[in-house]
Amino acid sequence: MDYRKVLAWAVAFLIAISSVGIASAKSDDNNEQRSLQSIEPLNLAVLIQDDLVSQVANEIGVTKDFIRSLPEGSQVMVGYITTGTLQVRQPFTTDLEKAAKSLRIPLASRGTSAFNPYVEVIEALRKFDSNGMNANAVLLISDGLDTSRGFDSTAAGQTLDIERTIAEANKRHVSIFSFYAPSVGLTSRSQLAASYGQSSLNRVSNETGGRAFFQGTTGFVTFDSYFSRLRDTLNRQYARAR
Repeated sequence: MDYRKVLAWAVAFLIAISSVGIASAKSDDNNEQRSLQSIEPLNLAVLIQDDLVSQVANEIGVTKDFIRSLPEGSQVMVGYITTGTLQVRQPFTTDLEKAAKSLRIPLASRGTSAFNPYVEVIEALRKFDSNGMNANAVLLISDGLDTSRGFDSTAAGQTLDIERTIAEANKRHVSIFSFYAPSVGLTSRSQLAASYGQSSLNRVSNETGGRAFFQGTTGFVTFDSYFSRLRDTLNRQYARAR
């Protein structure tokens, strides 16, 4: 028997086993980072603009997974921002699976386009229970663009409805977290419009204790990185007292 071959095989085997252990540990660490079970329960309204580009349909699965990952005791509402109204698909419920299943694919049609998403965000804010014990948050998936009073350089983040949204959210102690995605309208054709929309989301989120997530003004980026960063933010912001 060639003992050198046996020794080489044994070393290779030990290295392989060690690698599996390291990979497993890294996987466990990543899962722990993605978990939201260590945060306080949330009252969360998930609001989706109904005229977002069709690629957003591919992100419904990860959005459902996020809802399911919320800690026990959380309540979730699901609504769609459409022309002139907020379509509530699921009122606040502690049944996270039911809330996740209420998500549908956005219509991705100009016929559902609102002049701005903020009127419907205000409507959603008024559905939060002022006497609730949980922390309150909105996840707004939108292009953020308000064209209700025209589209010019003074409109980015400075419209009346944006001011009202910030005031209403702060009055009700609701933090607004936002994901940018282009709509089938201006923001899918104009980098300037996309920039204005992102500026508006950034202001609304920053001034209500939330955070806006976006990557560039061209094309569409999946929500995977958004949700990863959102989970990190929530884990820091709503960590359960120990």
